[in-house]
Amino acid sequence: MKKKTIHFVSLGCPKNRVDSEVMLGVATGKGYVSTGDASAADVIVVNTCGFIGEAKKESIATIFELSEMKKLGACKTLVVTGCLSQRYPTELSEKMGEVDHFLGSSDMLKLGAVLDGKAERMLVGNPADWVVRASDPRVVTQSSASAYVKIAEGCNRHCAFCTIPQFRGKQRSRTTEDVVREAEQLAAQGIVELCLISQDTVAYGRDLGQGNRLGLGLGLGKSSKLAELVRRVAEVPGIRWVRLFYLYPEAIDEGLIELLAQHPRVVPYVDMPLQHASDAMLRRMKRGHGKDRQVKVVERMRASIPDLTFRTAFIVGHPGETDAEFEELCDFVTWAEFEHVGVFRYSDEETAASFDLEDKVKPLVAANRYRKLMALQRRIARAKNQNLVGQELEVLVEGASEEHDLVMKGRHRGQAPDIDGEVFLSGGDCKPGEIRRVKVTQASDYDVVGELVGPAPLARRAGRQRVALRVLRGVEQGE
Repeated sequence: MKKKTIHFVSLGCPKNRVDSEVMLGVATGKGYVSTGDASAADVIVVNTCGFIGEAKKESIATIFELSEMKKLGACKTLVVTGCLSQRYPTELSEKMGEVDHFLGSSDMLKLGAVLDGKAERMLVGNPADWVVRASDPRVVTQSSASAYVKIAEGCNRHCAFCTIPQFRGKQRSRTTEDVVREAEQLAAQGIVELCLISQDTVAYGRDLGQGNRLGLGLGLGKSSKLAELVRRVAEVPGIRWVRLFYLYPEAIDEGLIELLAQHPRVVPYVDMPLQHASDAMLRRMKRGHGKDRQVKVVERMRASIPDLTFRTAFIVGHPGETDAEFEELCDFVTWAEFEHVGVFRYSDEETAASFDLEDKVKPLVAANRYRKLMALQRRIARAKNQNLVGQELEVLVEGASEEHDLVMKGRHRGQAPDIDGEVFLSGGDCKPGEIRRVKVTQASDYDVVGELVGPAPLARRAGRQRVALRVLRGVEQGE
């Protein structure tokens, strides 16, 4: 009997990837086999991103591209899920007759009814109805040794440029026990690195009545619920690295800083989108703080956390941004010397508060500012990588390089999966999932080359076969 096959495309952020992996788990439970060949799939699922203009265009183009498989391939059912269908359900339904079913941003488990042939075409529900649980089916596709763990869904903030709360709903945190349970499940599969993500990670637990009680941004208060969660996840047997994403520059408490600085399994890596560095721009963006707080947060974290890797993101071309304000942003980046920076051009979204602001920045001006800031950051990143030459680092081996089958690649503690650079390995044998000592011998703007040091790995695990999932990172305009 021919096996039923399914092809997934996951667009946008890592949070979307977790949702795609849950749907892949649902499909696996229904007897479907994942295939990387869209033309051979009986069912195709496109998990869309609907955040900003470029992401929407990419999602729509991907849907139309794969709809051709209903004519040219084996596809009998085309399913569109995620943020785009949550944001524009009526419009997509009317204009995309090729799509058999629409699911929203919280309808992952409804895929089961679709695969059973017992579902209506329009299944977009309330975005507040669901957040992932340890009991949900999930097939990890990221790598043989690393996985994202979504600790909360939605967001309670009101950033002027952002529409995410409109189609992801308000903050909904998972319980600490449920997150730890999933961490234990992933460790049992051989995962050694867990990347904790949500829309607003620093706000974890507040909606449960267990939020932070501390001074604003200065680490002057009690330990937060997030710090407790991070500590408990890091104590799960088998987990070697715990990494934090999407911290808001508001409340970094003493407990969390202590974990980042001292815990052997909490990576000294922080992802904190700052968005701008001008007081006037931060007010227009409705970020709820000014440049002074950002400076103090950066200074405190640099002073308190040895070997800190600081990733951030900025938006250029937001309405009202002047040449002077952009130069202030460039001066801030030069001062802070961030290890990794993402730069995004403002997208004028019709339902965002920024849409109604005057003094729109011309696209060409925004593009030039993007290039200038990226060039500035590239010089900083190159210098930091050059400083690694001659040092020995712990590297998580991920597998063969896409450029050359005979070259293995991995990541050091300052490199997040699929976002930052890589370490290309030479000088010995290694296996995916091992954490090895590596001496850096060469460096470029974003990647480094290193030689394996010593014959024995620091960690070894049984191999786990990767599952086919086509991931398109899309465009994120900060979190």
